[in-house]
Order: sequence, then C-alpha cells, then structure tokens
Amino acid sequence: MKSKGNSLSYDVPLKEKARTLRNNPTPAEKIFWNSLRRMSFYKSLTFNRQKPIEPYIVDFYCDRLSLVIEIDGDSHGEGEAKVYDQKRTVFLESKGLTVLRFTNPEVNENVNGVMDKLEAFVEKRIDVNHPDPL
Repeated sequence: MKSKGNSLSYDVPLKEKARTLRNNPTPAEKIFWNSLRRMSFYKSLTFNRQKPIEPYIVDFYCDRLSLVIEIDGDSHGEGEAKVYDQKRTVFLESKGLTVLRFTNPEVNENVNGVMDKLEAFVEKRIDVNHPDPL
C-alpha cells in the first residue's frame, strides 16, 4: 500500500520505522539537526527528519529545495553498502531530488564546515531573504 503526498509516495509500513529512527537519531544526525535548526535559512524552509520516500527512508528532506541530505556512517563507504547507496541515490535523483551526502566524521569533527556547504547549496537554489516559491 502506498500513500501519496506532494509528488512523492512512500510505502506506508515505512512510516512506523521512520518514526522509530526519528526518536533514536545517531549522534551525528543529532548534531546535524541541532546545527541545522540554528541556521538563519532554516526559518524559511521546512526540513523533515527520517522521511519515507517510496521504498527508502532518507535522513533529512526539504521539499521546497527537492533536497535529500544523508549522514553516512562508517559502513557506507565500502562493499554492499556503497553499492546500495549508489542505487538509492540514482533512484532519488530520478525523482528530481538532489542528494547531498556527509559522513559521520565530517559532521562530528567539522559541523560548521558541513553547514557552510549546505548554506552555499541553499543560496544557489533560493534567495533566503525573499523566500518566494522556486
């Protein structure tokens, strides 16, 4: 069974799993979320945590920017996990989404640098001082 919101649908059984993930973030996800909420552009944009998008749950999602943000743990850079992530990225991009990936060490050791990269992306996509629809 699928539910549809905006133009992206999701598998309904993922909703409960997403809720569980939201309630139990990784340390890096928690750091990222707290930093994101302090950013000036945050007030003009809505970000969701652990958002179901079709067969996947993405770490962070901004509908207005068609943006997925993934915070990847150590296992994501090798073997089957790397192949899975590549397949997932191709799928999400086929839906018109942009996927930005950051690693746990990037977030844990340099969250300000991660926020700078995100802010640069947002500034290219939208004028945060005049938040008209894209």
